[in-house]
Amino acid sequence: MLSKTFRLSMLIVMILIIGSCSSNTDNPSGIAGDVIHQDQLQLLDAFGGETFEIPVGVRHAGDGSGSLYVVEKPGIISVLSGNLDDPRREIFIDIRDKVNSRGNEQGLLGLAFHPDYKNNGKFYVNYTSNVGTVIESYELRLDGSKLGDPASGVIILTFNQPFNNHNGGEVSFGADGYLYIATGDGGSGGDPLGNGQNLDSLLGKILRINVDQTNGDKNYSIPEDNPYYMNKAGYREEIYAYGLRNPWRFSFDKVTGKLWAADVGQNTVEEIDIIEKGHNYGWSTMEGSLCFNPKKGCEQADLSAPIWEYNPENSGASITGGYVYRGKEIPSLVGKYIFADFVDGRIWTLSYDGMNTATAEKLELEEFNITSFGEDEEGELYACLYDGRIVRLSSITE
Repeated sequence: MLSKTFRLSMLIVMILIIGSCSSNTDNPSGIAGDVIHQDQLQLLDAFGGETFEIPVGVRHAGDGSGSLYVVEKPGIISVLSGNLDDPRREIFIDIRDKVNSRGNEQGLLGLAFHPDYKNNGKFYVNYTSNVGTVIESYELRLDGSKLGDPASGVIILTFNQPFNNHNGGEVSFGADGYLYIATGDGGSGGDPLGNGQNLDSLLGKILRINVDQTNGDKNYSIPEDNPYYMNKAGYREEIYAYGLRNPWRFSFDKVTGKLWAADVGQNTVEEIDIIEKGHNYGWSTMEGSLCFNPKKGCEQADLSAPIWEYNPENSGASITGGYVYRGKEIPSLVGKYIFADFVDGRIWTLSYDGMNTATAEKLELEEFNITSFGEDEEGELYACLYDGRIVRLSSITE
């Protein structure tokens, strides 16, 4: 469990789903941006007001169908098709018999469609079992229904989880065709097992694997340009980047290819990182830009700093990473990264060109308990809410 005790037990439940952090301290990086003049935005109930059981993701298959897939934490993926204002809703796949969703951060946590899904019908999920994390592939049924076949599951990768929190959960294909996987540090609080800096462990990392090739007894292979490919020190070759606490959500900018990750903090700061191959993002030597272990005088050489960070407000904080907006409906947001805080309801945009200091703007709207963001094939953004609703980001037309 985390070190901070909150006043309201229900708040604890909601925060833990994405690895909360809390405490109220001075901001080490200049605090969140003030509200400035913006286009008027709103969050509208999506899909005709359809509700789901703890939705934690909205994904599309990239197949031109326009269908959207809602990941529900207990182990169901629902597919919405047709007119999305009044959609046809079906169960795409039900794997509740495999998924352990008892803990607030356990369950079916991620979904990624193969880049050639339109032809091969393959998709990949990230879930927790009774033992740990499972990355598993599935295929479509052979009956032409375009629904997933629960009997087609092939386990790609598994690893134990020492605690029930900090499981990461995101899976996504990069433009290179490889599958990227976010893993938390294994849980409890303060990384007691030192996984974040341990290159012998898959925990506290971004992993990258090739699911189109097998290698020996593994249902995947290691990309030859992974930083520890065929290393002599025994480091896990799946590691792409490390030193992360709980990167619950990451996403690729479809234009620049940059990999954006929001890493949930411990007590002091929430951070956003641009993930690069072989980089060490500091946890648990550092929490954001601050020393964590030890509290002073920590060794910071060769560590990659976050591009932006912020403090908790009042009773807690837990960053929910989003997407760089590439839609058409809100031109003023194009190229900006959209993210939120699960606990206090703040929503921001972040502008970053890779050279100058990132600039944050707090939007003039708020929504509490955003578990995850999602986007459709056109790049328009959705947000999943813990209470079961899904909302769509839209501009207010006169």
